[in-house]
Amino acid sequence: MNDIIDTAKDFGTLYEPKSALVFYQSLDKDATMYVEHFDMDRNGNPINAHPLTVNEATALAKSLQIDEEKDKTFLKSKGILPTNILNINPSQNGSVLWYTKSQERQMYFVKNLEIPNGKAHLPAMLWFADKENLSVFALTSDKRPTEKTTLHYAPFFNVYEDGAVCMGTVDVNIKNSASVEEFIKAWEDYFFHSYFSHLLDNYNPIKGNCVNLWKKLMETGETFPVEVLKKNSKTLKNLNVYPFICLWL
Repeated sequence: MNDIIDTAKDFGTLYEPKSALVFYQSLDKDATMYVEHFDMDRNGNPINAHPLTVNEATALAKSLQIDEEKDKTFLKSKGILPTNILNINPSQNGSVLWYTKSQERQMYFVKNLEIPNGKAHLPAMLWFADKENLSVFALTSDKRPTEKTTLHYAPFFNVYEDGAVCMGTVDVNIKNSASVEEFIKAWEDYFFHSYFSHLLDNYNPIKGNCVNLWKKLMETGETFPVEVLKKNSKTLKNLNVYPFICLWL
């Protein structure tokens, strides 16, 4: 006889039924409704049927209202809207277009690249993300971009030629209640806390050798040389991120 193997641990979080609501409807023309509440025994069988009480109905309504309020807070600002945000799409999946000025960030690389982990100076960047996907581009200036600003390829590993980021094994989990500030911070952290590993589709995003560039930046701490950035044919206007709430200033 084969041994019985417990595979419950492989299914993630397990949930047990605790209660159930059963809705009854009369067969007459007026079709009145009646609701009963059931508890569940340890085997998941309904027991202790009783009419839904006022307290139980109130608790249910409060729970539903909390979930609804969480959805309404998605991509809302905690205060005055940050000036680096360019566009917001407040739909259910939501998306945001924002930029960051040149900065220094901690970066991580896989061992076979032989690039040391550490802080490096980055160019200004343009970011576009929804709940599941991220695209990044480089900018040559810290000035707030406009619709006509020419974009450059992002000078990083793990980025496709169209700007889409390969997140690899990163577990992206953007909450439905995330404010716009939490949303952009989460995506920036996902991007920089992952390990940069390889160029995609034999595409080199810079003028020169990408590995040598990052080795030098890590070893010297120099400002990012924007002259190595390659222009692409995209501008903010043709990124296909509309319709949006426009926030051009």
